[in-house]
Formats: sequence, C-alpha cells, structure tokens
Amino acid sequence: MARRARTRGRDQHQLPPGRHGLPRAFVVANQRERILSAVGDVASVAGYSDMTVEGVIVTAGVSRRTFYEHFKNKDDAFLAAFHAALEQLFAAVRDAYRREQRAEARLSAALAAFLDFFAREPGFARMCIVEALAAGPEAVERRNAAMATFARVLDENARKLDSPLEPPELTAETIVGGIYEVVYTRVLRGEIRELPALLPDLTYLALLPYLGPEAAAAERRRLLDSQQAA
Repeated sequence: MARRARTRGRDQHQLPPGRHGLPRAFVVANQRERILSAVGDVASVAGYSDMTVEGVIVTAGVSRRTFYEHFKNKDDAFLAAFHAALEQLFAAVRDAYRREQRAEARLSAALAAFLDFFAREPGFARMCIVEALAAGPEAVERRNAAMATFARVLDENARKLDSPLEPPELTAETIVGGIYEVVYTRVLRGEIRELPALLPDLTYLALLPYLGPEAAAAERRRLLDSQQAA
C-alpha cells in the first residue's frame, strides 16, 4: 500500500495492457493494492465526504468492474485502506519499540516511528488522522481501538521504568489523546512533513508523569542532540 510515483500516465505498479501471462493471484493482489493506495490519495485530497468510486478507479487505473470485484462501495474500500494503513503503522512502531533496551528509548523510538510513518505518507496521515472521523461509526471505532492499543503499550512500558512516581490510571490514555490532538492540528495545517521535529517535546511530555522533569528533560536533550547531528 505504499504511495506510488506516476510515469507517463501509467503508474509504475499498473499492469501492462493486454495478455501478460501473470498469475491470477498476483493480478488480484496488484489491483487491490492500487485501489487501497488510490483511496488514500483521493480521501486526502477531496476529503471522505467528497470521495467517489469514480475518483478512486481513475486514480488506481482500474475498471469500475474491478473495483466492485474487491469492494462493495466506497465505505468498504475506505475501511480496508484505513485498516491496511494501521497495520503498516503498527508494524513500524512495534519494530522500532523492540529494537531498544531502555524503557525511555523504547518510548521515544516508537513515537519516532509513528511520526516518521505519517511524514513519509501524508495521504495516509490525512486519511487516518482526519478523514476517519468523517467515515462513519466503524471507522471511528477502529480509530479509537488504535489509540487504546497505543495507550496500553505506553502503560506497559511505563511499568518498566525505574521510577518512584505513581501517576493516575488515566495517564497513558491522556498522553495518547494529547499526542493525537497535536498531530491532528499539524495535519490540518499542512505541516505533515514537519511531524518528526515534534519528537523531543512529545517524548518529554510522555515521560514527565512517569519519570519527573529531570529524567524527561535528559531524554529530550538526547533527542535534540540526535536531530541536530543528523
């Protein structure tokens, strides 16, 4: 579901016309991937309410018949694209988290992966962060479930921190909700590419209730130094 470059009117993932001898399973998977990517493109530009099947099939380079072989309607396609984007996001965050040993570094690495993913995929950022709220109750439910998963990971990681502080049970949920709102505002302002620059401050705020200001500030300085050296 990676975003795709255009080449002389034919997408580089688009199959050649006519007989190509490719396995049916490959053709079906290719068509589905192009449709899902097109959903992200169209939803990010037009908005969910103005997204149409026609816009998706033109962007994907598939026929209307092919679209309906994969999806019932635009709602079905949007939910599938949203789910696929979340799976990619979770995989990136999980891999970054598992590479680190220190609890502080695990949190900052996971948060960096979250911000970097959307900075690389601005269409998906708009789709997941903004347009999902307009796509009906099932999309909102999936969005809320994703936020709950991130809060649970944050809470589990916080238990591994060597800290005498005992923040309230709502702390992780509040932190994740606050990060979401900060990212939501930047996406609306068109500042998606600048999301990774938020990492030091967001990490500080996420660690503050668990470690206190001194340790949280130390991790913030480490991240700032790393960004300046890059």
